[in-house]
Amino acid sequence: MRVYVPLTLSGLAAAHTAGELGPAPLTAYAVTPALREWYVSDDIEELEYAALNRAASASLRLLAGDPGAVRRRVVVAVDIPDGSAAADPDRSLDAAALGEVRIASAVPLAKAAAVHVDADDAEGDVTAAAGALGAADQGDEDAQFTVDGAEDHELLWFGVQEISHLIG
Repeated sequence: MRVYVPLTLSGLAAAHTAGELGPAPLTAYAVTPALREWYVSDDIEELEYAALNRAASASLRLLAGDPGAVRRRVVVAVDIPDGSAAADPDRSLDAAALGEVRIASAVPLAKAAAVHVDADDAEGDVTAAAGALGAADQGDEDAQFTVDGAEDHELLWFGVQEISHLIG
């Protein structure tokens, strides 16, 4: 099963040093039944892209909570055994939790398939979006427009062997 773990660059550096994504439990995003129903597609690539975007939004939330973090969203795509991640059935109807799963144990970084990170030119929009997130959550349409501006940036794909370059 492919899951998408939201991080920051400093979180990626810590995972690189530790050799694992953790500590557990980890919040990640995956193709869940609720995500399938919401996205209305049978194309697994489209569904995985939707899960990746949900993780990118969660990474933005991590950035909003860490003013000192480099303003680039980070998502690690990891392959874990089926059944290792579970969606919370109590949150299945919560739009904010679509695709969200919990992983009960730390995951070796060696299980990572790829790392997705914003390009340098996204930092301005990501900075603005992180600052506007609270107001957007309260229904401010202008703030939501700013948050959506970060989502207009596609995350770049990097191989796991490039992590040291990304955090260096």
